[in-house]
Amino acid sequence: MTALTLYYHPLSSYCWKALVALNEHGIDYALRQIDAADAAAGAELTALWPMQRFPVLVDGANDVVLPETSIIIEYVTTRHPGAFAAIPADPDAAIETRLLDRLFDNDVMTPVQKVVFEHLRPEAERDAADIGRARAALRKAYDMLEARLAGRTWAAGDAFTLADCAAMPSLHYADKVEPFRATHPWLGDYLGRLEARASVVPVLEAAAPYAHFFPVK
Repeated sequence: MTALTLYYHPLSSYCWKALVALNEHGIDYALRQIDAADAAAGAELTALWPMQRFPVLVDGANDVVLPETSIIIEYVTTRHPGAFAAIPADPDAAIETRLLDRLFDNDVMTPVQKVVFEHLRPEAERDAADIGRARAALRKAYDMLEARLAGRTWAAGDAFTLADCAAMPSLHYADKVEPFRATHPWLGDYLGRLEARASVVPVLEAAAPYAHFFPVK
């Protein structure tokens, strides 16, 4: 019986982050999809985590329920280790990995979400100034990341880490909101490597039937 169950939605960026890590480990896990129309699934999520955010990981073998993607990834790496070293053993590399995890979540994904949320509103009610500020914040983040990461294979160096799990969804969606492949060649090439990675391909394939719901065209 599979011990781990991830409560998720196929379009959620933070669910992607967790799924990539689980796939990197190569361990068995089950999925419980949360949809707005599925009241039973929503009630399950609320019972597990009253803040009602996903993903949420349930480890039935250890009676553990965990929210927050970065914490989920570190937990799985510690308690159900597979082939994936999410956090490098080297202390300096570990700090760089954790820093980049925060930068991708806070400085890339947060502005993306601001633009997305505005586009969920009727066009006449959208805050153009907020959208403009979010796009400007993304361009600033692109410049910083292009300079900081140039020459590396993966975000924190030669090894695929937690930082890359964070980078994949944030950059994938950011490129749809404020395209960067033509202006930031390292980031563009890096996103291509991420999207081609074996742990990422099934995540993108599972999301494809829902892609039309993404509101920024």
